[in-house]
Amino acid sequence: MKAFVGVAGALVLLWAVFLIVTHPSNDRDWVLNERVLPYAEFAGDSVRVHNIRNTIYRTGDDYTPAYDDRTFDLTRLRSVWFAVSPFADFAGGAHTFLSFGFDGLAGGGPEYVAISVEARKERGESYSPWKGLLRGYELMYVVADERDVIRLRTNFRRDDVFLYPIKTTPARIRALFTAMLERANQLRAAPEFYNTFTQNCTNTIAQHVNSLAPHRIPFSLKVVFPGYADRLAYDLNLIDTDLPYDSIRPHFRVNERAMRYGDSADFSVRIRERAAQP
Repeated sequence: MKAFVGVAGALVLLWAVFLIVTHPSNDRDWVLNERVLPYAEFAGDSVRVHNIRNTIYRTGDDYTPAYDDRTFDLTRLRSVWFAVSPFADFAGGAHTFLSFGFDGLAGGGPEYVAISVEARKERGESYSPWKGLLRGYELMYVVADERDVIRLRTNFRRDDVFLYPIKTTPARIRALFTAMLERANQLRAAPEFYNTFTQNCTNTIAQHVNSLAPHRIPFSLKVVFPGYADRLAYDLNLIDTDLPYDSIRPHFRVNERAMRYGDSADFSVRIRERAAQP
């Protein structure tokens, strides 16, 4: 027993030392597609978002990063969509992100921009949930065109993507969009570690939502394991649908349309063509 206590104490001490000497950084040899951090400049009802990612993919691993800056009128912000992309090789694992929709100007179509909370990887690294528990990655907010973050998964990685419209008000959508951009600004100035359980793609979204509407998303293992996050959103009546749960994934799956319209200028409109209720 004394030997066991001694070993346990030594492990705790080593872990404490590891936590003390390990610090997050924005200055590492990052994966090519994660080298550039976004940031936003607010001016009244307008926000200028810098470094919106719009990568040109040839395969999931062969690509040319591209970025642009865009100005958004926050008074035109009308919708928010919750995307869930399950991992094929990890039960309960998935990547989730939000996409925000703006009314078009002068009769033009709507405009969409996605915000994806991710583990920022160094060159040669791949994602591991276990490494994410051990301060193995920094936390980053990717602001991207939907043709980047959705097509990467549907067209190149061949993962499922389910894109769900969320029930809420324009005022709350604006507050959520603003809060996420402000968080991106904070991480650019002061990096933090990603954590598989406490700061992953889904529970960071839950934290943003709960900061606007306390306790709207209660603690649940479906947040810790994002592959079940759409089930939780459905049970909380957050998804704008009258369909039974067993029907929502087939109905809101965008893969076929993303493949068909991957090169279309109106990609974001096309992938939502079946999102209306039958």
